[in-house]
Amino acid sequence: MSTTAIATFLLIAIFIVLIFLRVPIVYAIGIASLVDFFYLGINPMQMALKFVSNLNSYTLLAVPFFITMGELMSAGGVTDRLIDFSKELVGWVRGGAAMVNVVSSFFFGGISGSSSADCASLGPIEIKMMEEQGYDRPFSTALTMASSVEGILVPPSQNMVIYTLAAAGVTTVSIGQLFLAGYVPGAVLSVVLMIYSWYYSKKNNIPVTGRFSPKACAKSFIRAIWGLAAVLIVVVGVVAGIFTTTESAAVAVVWSMAVGLFIYKGFKFRDIPRIFNNVTMMLGKVLILIGVSGAFTYLLTYLKIPTMVTNALFSFTTNKIMILVLLNILMLILGCLIEMACLILMLTPVILPIWISLGLSPIHLGVVMVLNLGIGLLTPPVGSTLFIGSAISGISLERLSKAMIPFYLVMGIALLILTYFPQSFMWLPMMAY
Repeated sequence: MSTTAIATFLLIAIFIVLIFLRVPIVYAIGIASLVDFFYLGINPMQMALKFVSNLNSYTLLAVPFFITMGELMSAGGVTDRLIDFSKELVGWVRGGAAMVNVVSSFFFGGISGSSSADCASLGPIEIKMMEEQGYDRPFSTALTMASSVEGILVPPSQNMVIYTLAAAGVTTVSIGQLFLAGYVPGAVLSVVLMIYSWYYSKKNNIPVTGRFSPKACAKSFIRAIWGLAAVLIVVVGVVAGIFTTTESAAVAVVWSMAVGLFIYKGFKFRDIPRIFNNVTMMLGKVLILIGVSGAFTYLLTYLKIPTMVTNALFSFTTNKIMILVLLNILMLILGCLIEMACLILMLTPVILPIWISLGLSPIHLGVVMVLNLGIGLLTPPVGSTLFIGSAISGISLERLSKAMIPFYLVMGIALLILTYFPQSFMWLPMMAY
């Protein structure tokens, strides 16, 4: 075997073995990379340099601001306003309580940008609300988890910012276009979940409650608009060219703090250190992962692994439809095993060249990858949102995984639509830019 082949085997084999030994993902990446650096005779200081250079990015500054905005809004009382608005909007139709769950996640996702935060914040309220309307707890929890994936599609999403950083070595990706591209996929996922909720409610004779009131709907919207305005600041500011992504995120943090302190009064000045402590804990995990992945990505490029994967895939089939199927399967399987941000950083340099060679947009891949890996958050053995759903509902992981099976199928339909019909959502960023 050649030196390159042995180094490639060592990098991948050590990483996989450490993952199955339940070594934290950051250490697994770091150890596998360090062993390869020594084997290839590359000065280990290069690893430190790649770590630092991966963090030395102005765009990356948007990530801590987005995380801070989400924490401030969660603590500020936005949740109750969004659920009230969703109730007035769709709570009066058949399956209304379930649809309120889906719509609330769509709105809250634009604020939190996180599936886990969505499930943890809205879950206890939504599950209780659905049980009061006649839904069983496993279905209510499964729907809460499935709808929380909208949070990583609807902008602003820190995972999309991470994708643009991971794609930088291959091509330039506009964060403004990627943000706009997330709205329709988030809506597509919402629609398929709402259709299934309507079917489930009709099949199980869940009663219809309430009636539509334009006046009440308008009032609840006015109460919620202060929280939703933070999303408008980011998206409109970036698309219109008023702010950079980082600047818009910083402005949104100031706005979120003002809304939480003086309008919704969900927290006080003495609560701010606790909120910032939560941000620091979350941010530390994200940044060290991004730094370590810089060395891993460098080795992928040095060993020409993306080229090897591309050649292997095209030698197996040249059919565009089959290649997309294989890439989706790859992302789904890995999404069940490895944390999302890490996979975005690892897979993007490998898959993006293949995607572009098929004549497809990197924006398209960003959306498909985020949804793919979002489904992975709901699957055993390492799905973080699945663990949160189990914790807040008291349902075992095994029982909850069974309740999720219909939702995997429904979300798979949304994934197929977005994969094979990119024109269904690409029209919005193309029109705006």
